[in-house]
Amino acid sequence: MMHAKTPDQKVYQDIISDAALADVLSNNRTFACVGASVNPNRPSTFVIKYLLGKGYDVIPINPGLAGQEILGRSVYASLDDAPGPIDVVDIFRNSEAALGITRDAIRLKDKLSIRVVWMQLGVINRQAACEAEAAGLTVIMNRCPKIEYGRLSGEIGWAGVNSGSLSSKRPRLAPSGVQDHRLKD
Repeated sequence: MMHAKTPDQKVYQDIISDAALADVLSNNRTFACVGASVNPNRPSTFVIKYLLGKGYDVIPINPGLAGQEILGRSVYASLDDAPGPIDVVDIFRNSEAALGITRDAIRLKDKLSIRVVWMQLGVINRQAACEAEAAGLTVIMNRCPKIEYGRLSGEIGWAGVNSGSLSSKRPRLAPSGVQDHRLKD
């Protein structure tokens, strides 16, 4: 589904292919999680823990927790304070806040090497998506990297979730063994 924008804005495409998702997850190794929480029951904590377990580097961003640690990672107040490089800005804030965070990512994209703006489940801001794409960033909206990695690698089936595909093909295993699948060879 496409949405019309002014002539000077690129139109954001809502649909992203599995191949494009796999490419983002395979070729980007550092996530800045904006809106990270120290609460172990919050989704951001689950995602950070999962990404760390898959070998990604994660930089938590939360102004109220700056200077503290989340899962052994130093928390920064903002993207401005975060060390680079950052490949993916993962937004765990509401849809309205996503525009300001995306504009920060656009402003800092060259300094921090930002390539992707990823808005979590329920975070939808088409203006932010259009601005990010117009600035040359890849945009993923209303998705979760933990879920997408699990779905694309086949791990999500272990939890009884229907991935929508049926295959007799063996999963690609990571070096750590059978309980750790990977996206591509």
